[in-house]
Amino acid sequence: MNYNLLLGLLLFVPCAGAAICIAIRAPGRILAAMCTTVMVWALITLKLCLEVFSRGPIQAADRVFYVDALSAYHLCVMMLVFVASSVYAIGYFKEEIRSERITRRGLHQYAGLWCGALAAMTLSLISNNLGIMWVGIEATTLLTAFLICIPRKAASIEAMWKYLMICSIGVAFAFLGTLLIAAASGGLHLSRSETLLWTQLRVSASALNPMLLKMGFLCLLVGYGTKAGLAPLHNWLPDAHSQAPAPVSAIFSGFMLNAALYCILRYVPIVEQATGRVGWSLQLLSLFGIISIIVSAAFIIFQHDVKRLLAYHSVEHIGIITLAFGLGGLGTFAALFHTLNHSICKTLSFFAAGRLGQTYDTHDMTKMSGTLASAPVWGTALFGSLLALIGVAPFALFMSEFQVLRAAIDSRAIVWMILFLAGSGIVFVGALRHAIAMAWGEPVSVAVPESTGMIEKFLAFAPIAVLLVLGVWIPGPLLAAMKQAASVLRGF
Repeated sequence: MNYNLLLGLLLFVPCAGAAICIAIRAPGRILAAMCTTVMVWALITLKLCLEVFSRGPIQAADRVFYVDALSAYHLCVMMLVFVASSVYAIGYFKEEIRSERITRRGLHQYAGLWCGALAAMTLSLISNNLGIMWVGIEATTLLTAFLICIPRKAASIEAMWKYLMICSIGVAFAFLGTLLIAAASGGLHLSRSETLLWTQLRVSASALNPMLLKMGFLCLLVGYGTKAGLAPLHNWLPDAHSQAPAPVSAIFSGFMLNAALYCILRYVPIVEQATGRVGWSLQLLSLFGIISIIVSAAFIIFQHDVKRLLAYHSVEHIGIITLAFGLGGLGTFAALFHTLNHSICKTLSFFAAGRLGQTYDTHDMTKMSGTLASAPVWGTALFGSLLALIGVAPFALFMSEFQVLRAAIDSRAIVWMILFLAGSGIVFVGALRHAIAMAWGEPVSVAVPESTGMIEKFLAFAPIAVLLVLGVWIPGPLLAAMKQAASVLRGF
């Protein structure tokens, strides 16, 4: 098979789709072209990932591109989020057009940037060159920033600038870290084309300069951690998630945070082998994970806006994933499982919050009470997703969080375990209070009658069903894929 062609198409299709979406004039056809682009990209991605999981890692373009089980697993998660969000966007923006909250120009901007962001995230995941991986993440910052302010409001424009400034500073730290990693490889006498190749640094890790490598990893953790929404670098996240259109919030929380964390993970095997002290980078990951859980727990209690509530849940769960990776062993598998579970659940929750926001014309939870009666489809979806997010059994997030707890016990990280349980307990109580009030509270505002077709009902209930199934049974192919992905990070 021609892998050069396959990987080239993976980048070309969304770029071509962006150009087509901008050229089309009819509003309905803009979203149709965007969905078609994403579907074609998804088919190519599926073919690529099946090749990787069945035959092993693949390289192309003179080793510039490299896809192993870890990147293929993240590509599959991204595929689920983008496909679902693209289909959901058709119904969501139909209502936005009807209420005149978006213009045709806004649709052009949305569809073009959507496809561009898809290309940028793909570039980050398939790059063997760590410098090009950084370029992909920087491109996502520039492209997704303007998706936030599609609704031309003062709050959304402010959120866009906050996101752009904070994440640009963070990505600048990541750039400095990338330069320090390149400097650490100075003693290897590599050619320019090999200096930042992950595969080359991985096999030569023991010969890298450990001091420069540690300094570089600290910069990378701060830089990419800012984009991943790790506390205390998360300040942009609640504003951006709450002001962006619902499909954009879904890809932000459902995958963009994962893409930034993925960039950090790429360096972990290199750092662990080079420093000769197993656990140095893992302890840093655990620390940032715990801080994120505790900070998010404190803010979740006092939220009134449902999208800001979900944004702080993103900080919490990216913290859980980071903590799990830091624990190693079973924690690595738990982190990958939680990545999938959180992406599915958070995509659903933002879908529901977006449609309920249109129904009630507000995201204020005190004015959205009685959702199960006035909006049974999306009200049920939001309530179910909130139960899953706080770890209610038998949802899959309960199982992956239980595995994180077991990993903490196995590694004798008792302090991390206590803090994890404390933070999760606070989140459970605070978020459950909000969920019950929205679901069964006395209505305080008149809601527009809910109108949902079969596709929207499928988008509302299928993710809940998947999370319930994964809570009691993991299909063999998924289990094998997660084990292969975990082996990439355990290979030090």
